[in-house]
Amino acid sequence: MDPRQEHALLETRRYFFGRCAAGVGTAALASVLDPRLLAGEAPSAAGAKPQGVLPGFHHAPKAKRVIWLFMADAPSQLDLFDYKPNLADHFDKDLPETVRMGQRITTMTSGQKRLPVAPSLFKFQQHGQNGAWLSELLPNLATVVDDIAIVKSVHTEAINHDPAITYIQTGSQIPGRPSMGAWISYGLGSPNKDLPAFVVLHSRIASGSQTQALFSRLWGSGFLPTRHQGVALRSQGDPVLYLSNPPGVDADTRRRMLDGLAALNQQRLQTQGDPEIAARIAQYEMAFRMQTSVPELIDISQEPKEVLDLYGPEVTQPGTFAYNCLLARRLAERGVPFTQVFLRGWDHHGNLPGNIRQLAPVADIASAGLIKDLKQRGMLDDTLVIWGGEFGRTVYSQGTLTKDNYGRDHHPRNFTMWMAGGGIQGGIVYGETDDFSYNIVRDPVHIHDLNATILHCLGVDHEKLTYRFQGRDFRLTDIYGNVVKGLLT
Repeated sequence: MDPRQEHALLETRRYFFGRCAAGVGTAALASVLDPRLLAGEAPSAAGAKPQGVLPGFHHAPKAKRVIWLFMADAPSQLDLFDYKPNLADHFDKDLPETVRMGQRITTMTSGQKRLPVAPSLFKFQQHGQNGAWLSELLPNLATVVDDIAIVKSVHTEAINHDPAITYIQTGSQIPGRPSMGAWISYGLGSPNKDLPAFVVLHSRIASGSQTQALFSRLWGSGFLPTRHQGVALRSQGDPVLYLSNPPGVDADTRRRMLDGLAALNQQRLQTQGDPEIAARIAQYEMAFRMQTSVPELIDISQEPKEVLDLYGPEVTQPGTFAYNCLLARRLAERGVPFTQVFLRGWDHHGNLPGNIRQLAPVADIASAGLIKDLKQRGMLDDTLVIWGGEFGRTVYSQGTLTKDNYGRDHHPRNFTMWMAGGGIQGGIVYGETDDFSYNIVRDPVHIHDLNATILHCLGVDHEKLTYRFQGRDFRLTDIYGNVVKGLLT
């Protein structure tokens, strides 16, 4: 071929693809400014969109938003929810092999000569219309038990903290996938343009607590555009780093700087067509709006005393779990679709009775207060609240077992979570475990099933919420997951 002709063809292709890329970037920017603008409409079986279904939804949603109270480090289901009265007869006896059936255990207890059964030290009572059993450690939750669904049969394959928490958050034990909040931001957007679609709140942990690290990838966007990642609000200093203007810079100056920066980024967007540039422009604009919206969000001075009392005495102290639960309600009021509140410190390999006596009341009063607060505002029906960790705890003791002390190792075979509002039946107990809270005997709920059910409550078909990356259509539930219809209203 004539080199001049070849050059002309290459130049034309460059021009074509360059202009196409810029068009894609412009469309991406438009979707950032109004995420529902370019969302696809899901037809019904008859070919028409179901009544009440907005763009981006696959069916009519029951929940408009999610608040996930994540109990990182794995609370013991045996000492909180899964009442096993017959274990008293097995105190300090070896866990029967017919129960364990050769299942793997962690290296922290695999070297023990014995696996002695450790019944819970705590008393249980029945509560609510259906007589759900709850530990004495949860007196406040007992008052709202008719509003929650206790799920005793959640299970996972991961046996150690980091892969387990990564798994339940992202649908994969291997880091790099988008978190659930990022998927929801990507799929549904947010009605509030002054706050992020996905907010993360970290709760202060008690001094001396044993806890695992939390990595930012747990609320990251993975291969989704970065605008969908969670924004973590801090309890000290600026709620978001660099949110305040530096000394000598006022709001007008900041505005002019952003306008100039946006003009440069727009030029780059036209040249490169990279959607991440559009995301960057949108994030700068969001940060500017957050300078007003976030200070208003965290100002709880106008909250009535009777509301503050619902969350407990620590509610006015920034960074506490109680304070964060109140912020979660305020975020929900403002239309934020996904808020995740982390409470760490449940890693009770030793001295479980002493440690859980300190932590359980912190979780109990604020969690129950959130349910009561949402309910009295008429928000519980369309707000999905989730409570639980990444796996459970073993019936056998890690380390020395005594009459008044024991520890518990990791147990992925079954653990307990609870859900409330947003399309979930209240006052039910779903699933059942064996007499040792070791294996599931009825209605198992895999974490993919859990995530599929959460998306379903939001009006999303988990099999259709996908993103093509490296030649494959990825989704939160990977290639598994079934909606747990027995939990739904």
